[in-house]
Amino acid sequence: MAIEGKVVAITGASSGIGEATALLLAERGARLVLGARRTDRLTDLVSRIERAGGTAVSTRTDVTRREDLHALVGLARERFGRLDVLVGNAGVGPISPLDDLRVDEWDEMVDVNIKGVLHGIAAALPVFREQGSGHFVTTASTAAFTVAPSMAVYAGTKAAVRAICEGLRQEAGASLRVTTVFPGFVHTGFAEASSNTAVRERIAGLRDEIAIPPDSIARAIAFAVEQPADVDVNEIVVRPAAQS
Repeated sequence: MAIEGKVVAITGASSGIGEATALLLAERGARLVLGARRTDRLTDLVSRIERAGGTAVSTRTDVTRREDLHALVGLARERFGRLDVLVGNAGVGPISPLDDLRVDEWDEMVDVNIKGVLHGIAAALPVFREQGSGHFVTTASTAAFTVAPSMAVYAGTKAAVRAICEGLRQEAGASLRVTTVFPGFVHTGFAEASSNTAVRERIAGLRDEIAIPPDSIARAIAFAVEQPADVDVNEIVVRPAAQS
């Protein structure tokens, strides 16, 4: 049931939920392989983990690039001989009303939120099959269940992630585990991604009023990871008590 010794790769590890998950799993003894685009923040995070007695390595990872996901998984095998868990946490949310026609931002959400998850599956699934074990943990959103104004495209990507992960679970068989985590309002930089001023201010205000800290989601991820090999925690919804 322990996390200690497991090799865990995390995308989107440089801030928010990814950073909190890395710190918590390192504290519990996991060996970490951290990926994100902001290498300066990754380097700092690795240093913090090592100063606290943990083990971590990092590599620049843009999940829209297939080769970056293969490099992340390859680094895990090179340094630690295996990969036990892939936490697919990278995501973007430049939300806006459809009337804004911010098509480039729509494309970015599709490329990162959907294709990025698929690239992670393509990189890790053959390794997990070869090992006879492995665990996919993917961060989605409560937007997968509820569509709100300005969030149509974002919610669509998260609904797609839910469908993909459920299909993966059904195909995984007895040796692999698949967990999808659906956070509600979390105190991250999500609001700042919107280029629509009114939307950005509204989301930031609601975040500051009700959001829960990223380590709330990290604890949910750790709960799924620490279960016995024959226990597969499939979906976890974690939202503020004040969120409707």
